[in-house]
Amino acid sequence: MEATHRVSAVIFDLDGTLLDTERATRDVLKEFLGTYGKAPDAAKEVQRLGQMHRESTTGIIADYGLPLTVEQYSEAIYPLYMKRWQSANPLPGVKRLLKHLHKNGVPLALASNSIRRNIDHKILKLGELKDCFSVVLGGDQIPHGKPCPDIFLEAAKRLGVNPSSCLVIEDSLVGVQAAKASGAKVVAVPSLRSQRQFYSMADLILYSLLDFHPELWSLPPFEDFILGALPVEPLLSNAQIGDVVLSNIHTIIAGERTYDSIPDQISGIFFGWAKSEAYGVSKAVVSIGWDLSLQNVERVMRICFLDCKAKAGDPVELLLIGYIRILESTENISQALSITDEDQATARGALDLPALSEYAKARSALDLPALSDYAEPQNGFLLG
Repeated sequence: MEATHRVSAVIFDLDGTLLDTERATRDVLKEFLGTYGKAPDAAKEVQRLGQMHRESTTGIIADYGLPLTVEQYSEAIYPLYMKRWQSANPLPGVKRLLKHLHKNGVPLALASNSIRRNIDHKILKLGELKDCFSVVLGGDQIPHGKPCPDIFLEAAKRLGVNPSSCLVIEDSLVGVQAAKASGAKVVAVPSLRSQRQFYSMADLILYSLLDFHPELWSLPPFEDFILGALPVEPLLSNAQIGDVVLSNIHTIIAGERTYDSIPDQISGIFFGWAKSEAYGVSKAVVSIGWDLSLQNVERVMRICFLDCKAKAGDPVELLLIGYIRILESTENISQALSITDEDQATARGALDLPALSEYAKARSALDLPALSDYAEPQNGFLLG
């Protein structure tokens, strides 16, 4: 791929961009308002995404008529957030990208509308990667938060670079607006699929950071695809096998816990292992996407069993350990979810590699170990 822009530094947002904090804390407001006999208004909460702490807090108090000051509200709800932040993991592609950029000497900054105290708690979930950032800025450290450009202008200043030579990676609309106002280039990874059409001002829109190509920005390219596949941190799921779509390809019927360990940003063609009660363990290719044609946007999946046939209605357990490609760009979700012969061949070849075939031991009875029992990807492979 040819570079379209040249950048010398990268600035990241935090919530919904690096960490899955927004999903982890999704029910905090509901829990808190419930103690006052009230319930969240989904439309209002969408509008608050990415806002400064004081702005969002003031709005919540006013909208729900809470008998609290900003300070009282913050003190009361803070323990609930602290507890949920512990379960917020890095989003797909984040560790890979941070390690790659830092290894290649690219200056990195973190710029979030969150107050600095909260940022310091959250970034502990990045482990040693938190030290990749030479600049960390919170919304309480600048005059005006996003959508004003102040935080990105200050981050560029502290990095010692011109804002126009920075690339900002954001998930929220207010963040994208702020970055564009600063003169930076912007890659948007929307955390809300239903809002994707509003991000047209971004220079590039991605589904996840698994699809980020550094060379488009004159940054050193990744070199970790193996036989057309990218090893990823394991994703566990369980569901029910649905109707046959074509030959050995079935729809997947989601259950209540199907997407518990699959972040909203996951979209594309993945591969790994599947176990059904009737046929045991099989290599599998799984396509994951979002059906935007429905009034309520829904996630959808299909599965291709590579070693056996499957029976509709059977429960299935999944261990996904590799990524092949994005979904084809089409308004027809059924076509977008198509799993090609090439996808199947890529998955077969990758799963036969020694490092990945080691997972056959772990999933032997798909008494699958917890995610924490798996090792980090090393040298492009996932090693047990």
